[in-house]
Amino acid sequence: MMQKEWFSDWFDSPYYHLLYNNRDQQEAETFMKHLTDYLEISQDKKVMDLACGKGRHAIFLNKLGLDVTGLDLSPQSILFAKQYENSRLHFYEHDMRQIYAEKEFDIILNLFTSFGYFDTEKENIKAFQSAARSLKKGGKFVLDFFNTNLIIKHLEKQTTVKRDEILFEIHKKIENNIILKDISFDVSGKKYHFQERVAAISKDSFINYAQLSGLKTKAILGNYQLADFDEATSPRMIFIFEK
Repeated sequence: MMQKEWFSDWFDSPYYHLLYNNRDQQEAETFMKHLTDYLEISQDKKVMDLACGKGRHAIFLNKLGLDVTGLDLSPQSILFAKQYENSRLHFYEHDMRQIYAEKEFDIILNLFTSFGYFDTEKENIKAFQSAARSLKKGGKFVLDFFNTNLIIKHLEKQTTVKRDEILFEIHKKIENNIILKDISFDVSGKKYHFQERVAAISKDSFINYAQLSGLKTKAILGNYQLADFDEATSPRMIFIFEK
């Protein structure tokens, strides 16, 4: 029997959603407004939100009038997102390493560090190639990742976060170019432990994945206001790739 990948359990856990329930919706919406303006996305375009989670970006993009398909590996997240479906907003369970649909989308978005969870470089490239094959000619793939150099330089090794009377003890370290986040907490006397694993993928590696997938790098932006990327100071690496 195949061992389950770490993100299958953690992303479906109610404690994952509790820990990260403070994510800034206003920031996400402002980012989407800036991005749709920057890319000049008209309402006739088809958009994929790849690794959409509970659909916060997809739902807002649909409110802007876009036709959006949200895909995620987590059954619980997709079940939650489906309550918001309409004729131009749909959510499906899907593994990004597999091709969803050939040449169907004008824009594919992979947002808020929703990449780098796989164990091998081969799987990363497979995910890129699957996204590329889902794009129409001239379509764009936007990938939003943390600035790896900055994260490594300023890694916060230990923090405690309180959510609804639960104390989450978080320890971070880097091993074999993987950023490991160990999360421990206690609920009604029962101890829980989860580990997040995100590859410390470099800017050049992402550009290489794109090239191997038949995509050109058109721009790299450095924050949610879409300033130019600066390796020393930018919090994000937001890649704009084109087919």
